[in-house]
Amino acid sequence: MASPSTAEGSAKARLVLLTLASGQFLMALDSSVMNVSIATVAEDVGTTVTGIQGAITAYTLVMAMFMIPGGKVGALIGRRRAFMIGCCVYGAGSLTTALAPNLSVLLVGWAFLEGIGAALILPAIVALVAGNFSVERRPAAYGLVVAAGAVAIAVGPLIGGVATTYFSWRWVFAGEVVVVLAILVLARRIADAPPGERRSVDYGGAVLSALGLGTFVYGVLRSDEWGWFQPKPDAPSWIGVSLTTWLMLAGLLLIRLFLHWEAKVVERGRDPLVDPDMLRNKQLTGGLTMFFFQYLVQMGVFFVVPLYLSVALGLSALETGARLLPLSVSLLAAATLIPRFLPDVSPRRVVRLGTLALLAGAVVLMAALDAGAGAEIVTLPLLLIGLGMGALASQLGSVTVSAVPQAQSAEVGGVQNAVTNLGASIGTALAGSIMIGALTASFLTTVEANPAVPDSVKNQATAQLQSGAPFLSDAQLATALDEAGTSPEVAEAAMAANADARLDGLRAALAILAFAALIALFFTQRIPSTQPRSTEP
Repeated sequence: MASPSTAEGSAKARLVLLTLASGQFLMALDSSVMNVSIATVAEDVGTTVTGIQGAITAYTLVMAMFMIPGGKVGALIGRRRAFMIGCCVYGAGSLTTALAPNLSVLLVGWAFLEGIGAALILPAIVALVAGNFSVERRPAAYGLVVAAGAVAIAVGPLIGGVATTYFSWRWVFAGEVVVVLAILVLARRIADAPPGERRSVDYGGAVLSALGLGTFVYGVLRSDEWGWFQPKPDAPSWIGVSLTTWLMLAGLLLIRLFLHWEAKVVERGRDPLVDPDMLRNKQLTGGLTMFFFQYLVQMGVFFVVPLYLSVALGLSALETGARLLPLSVSLLAAATLIPRFLPDVSPRRVVRLGTLALLAGAVVLMAALDAGAGAEIVTLPLLLIGLGMGALASQLGSVTVSAVPQAQSAEVGGVQNAVTNLGASIGTALAGSIMIGALTASFLTTVEANPAVPDSVKNQATAQLQSGAPFLSDAQLATALDEAGTSPEVAEAAMAANADARLDGLRAALAILAFAALIALFFTQRIPSTQPRSTEP
């Protein structure tokens, strides 16, 4: 096993950390940078908004399906080699996307190539941090790397807004190619552990893990359109239950078959994709569970807050991105300063306080939402949420990797990123579904109680909104009402109902995120109470 102190020289350590953090930043950037530019991209490549949303869904699916096999590749060919190959594939995908003339080419570049690249890069980053930093320095290193990814999600709308407004969305992907080239040059300085013993490849496990994770995530991603349990009108169903539920159950069954298959592989003396004994490790499963909840709440917040700023308040993409900066600042501060000034602090205590900060931020924001509230109300909640995310980032990476021998760090990286991918998908879908459901119920209740709205309009609204009300700004709704020839009295009532319903939907989404943070507190007991220490002389 390679010594983990190969990057201890301060200058080289900073360079290695910059390289790995840049990789993490790039992987997370694609998840947020284009959300503000979907309509522009759709028009540019000659497709619909649904087509671009499908490309984003496909990118998430490819990552989810190949994350665990991607971790095993690093164990077989070497972590640095897997990282660099992943960067090459990702760079090729970014270049293809930047030049894409139509949706088909966009899907190949953005969804397939970038997704495969990310599945190789992300597990390798986890293993390379473990291989380049001593046990004592890993919390700070993991904190900065994870923080880089969260900051990318926070500033993504700002970057996408600037590029789309003043240049072209294509420049974002062209810029990614330049960053990838710089990472490849710097990656030569990263120390690598030797690859593991070349044994038979577990193809059966790779297929089962990919199908299980892919099926589950696909079901979650379609929940907004199909419904979670009760199918929406015209949505696919089986025996009266939404296809979302069946896909999630099928995914869980395939994951269970995958774990059973891995146990049989071990019994035969062959090399498994993931050692089942590893998943019986209390510390590891505790860290993975907290990663799941962190990303669930994190991505839910990154879904809800920009909607409030951009739709409810009508802020531009640039203004929305600027309002998210307090989160980035407090996140970076917590992720880097906690390990530096409190190196011996209890990881369990930090994780608990971080989870409480996430809970407090969601509750404060939920309480602050009001009809007359402005953009300034998000500042304090985002500072709290950033502190919580930074606190978790400063500990969880070290907790999971230190729970197993360093030789298994690449496999841990694959499982860890698969779990975070699941949390992110569920967080976004859950927040969106709860928000739209509460918005619809609130809108219909308000309209039903308003005597100024004719019964015919009430019946029509009820029929049309059974599948969920759209999250519309005042300007969008006013245009729609005007085109429909609605009377001034009905239009005024609809505008007021929409404004109240938007806030009710946002509050409901924040409530479910706060509840998730509360549940996460019960799993912090699995986090160790002392910092890991190196046993090497």
